Amino acid sequence: METTATRLWKRLSREERLGAARHFFQEPPQELLGSALGAIIKVRKLRPQVARALPPEEQARTLAVVSDPGEPLAASLLVALHLGERRAMLSTFLDAVGLAHEDGLLKDDEELSAPLSEEAAKKGVAALAAAFPKPWLELYLNVLWMQDPQRWAVLEQGPEWL
Repeated sequence: METTATRLWKRLSREERLGAARHFFQEPPQELLGSALGAIIKVRKLRPQVARALPPEEQARTLAVVSDPGEPLAASLLVALHLGERRAMLSTFLDAVGLAHEDGLLKDDEELSAPLSEEAAKKGVAALAAAFPKPWLELYLNVLWMQDPQRWAVLEQGPEWL
């Protein structure tokens, strides 16, 4: 598994970064909006009020060229990529591993926080491998693992199953 969100972000293509940034700016998390605007300000050398006034599409295009947005923002952008253009992956994986979800988002439930078994993980990986390109699969497994290393610990072995 890749160890940081920033490293994963740097490996994405321009188009993938743009898709992630577009989805991020559709509903930006307030706790990370300042970091995103700060990155835009730095890259474009803008005043803060100008950066805030940019249309979301322009903000997204600018943020997509930032190679090191910082770990929290990079993690949020990676999640945004999967919640946007790659949401089908979430549903495919969660259906295959047998976890309850709504449109790819886990339902809040105590028993859902239990670590995933190796058998379930293999089913999930197989379902993803049958439907999506291998680079997407590897990125998704990394993002899951980074979000909750205890729940998704078994995914560290995942690349062996591909």
